Amino acid sequence: MKFWKRILPILILALPVAAPALDLPTIVSADWLQKNGSDSSLRIVDIRKPEEYKAGHVPNAINVFYGSWAVTRNNLKNQLPENEDLVDLMKSSGIDMATPVVVVGKVDKMSDKVNSARVAWTLRNAGVTQVGILDGGFNKWSADKKPLSMKAGMAKEAKGKISLKGQFFASKADMTATLGKGIIVDTRTPEVFFGLSKHSFIARLGHPPHSVVLPSAWIFTKEGAFKTKEELSAYAAGVVGKDKTTEIITYCDTGRLASGWWFVLSEVLGYQNVKMYDGSMQEWAADASAPLVKYSWK
Repeated sequence: MKFWKRILPILILALPVAAPALDLPTIVSADWLQKNGSDSSLRIVDIRKPEEYKAGHVPNAINVFYGSWAVTRNNLKNQLPENEDLVDLMKSSGIDMATPVVVVGKVDKMSDKVNSARVAWTLRNAGVTQVGILDGGFNKWSADKKPLSMKAGMAKEAKGKISLKGQFFASKADMTATLGKGIIVDTRTPEVFFGLSKHSFIARLGHPPHSVVLPSAWIFTKEGAFKTKEELSAYAAGVVGKDKTTEIITYCDTGRLASGWWFVLSEVLGYQNVKMYDGSMQEWAADASAPLVKYSWK
């Protein structure tokens, strides 16, 4: 017995210790990704065009172009893929619900800046628990002279669970039910919100009644990085308030810009009940019975 009392602590110390789970930030710095990018549990998804990826990318990144994650369905742009297609895409990308994912895009244009948020929304909607965005995109990575790879990344097919929860998805019916009750956030420009202009594919001018305007362009610095958490928190508090349990739906024209404020509110600032209207104004304005307001800030 004395022998085992002496030897047991040594045996316990000799047991293998499981590596700690990767603590993935929602806004991922280039330094963090350089340090952790070789972690075998991490999936780095470059959503740029294949030719851009081939010219140089973050080491260990795989290329899954943005257009695979947001498709045209029922004549609506930037929609979620069919459930079966999304599951197949995730599995082939080596992603299940337990896979930490960093999305790498570019920040050349406004649409580029929010593409990463749109993919993050899709993954979170599919139940992936840890999703981060490379701050400043590949532009920042390259500008910081971080290492580049020309070798195409490979992903083993994911075998884990995928459950398309849809907890961040808002439908047209959800929008209708929320009008005048929750907070509807228009993430387009003030001019478009007010009804002075619109894209040609949007049927009517204006915004749904009781909406507030919070442009996604305000999220980013001129270099395309996220503004500080303090700045973003101040913007949010001034427009949607400080109650983080309030029901909030973000929208834009196609469900692209709106993903920017969905990501900031839900994933960065901790608002607990934020959804994005995938159909957005391309669906809403096409229905003549869906109410719109022009020349008003309410």
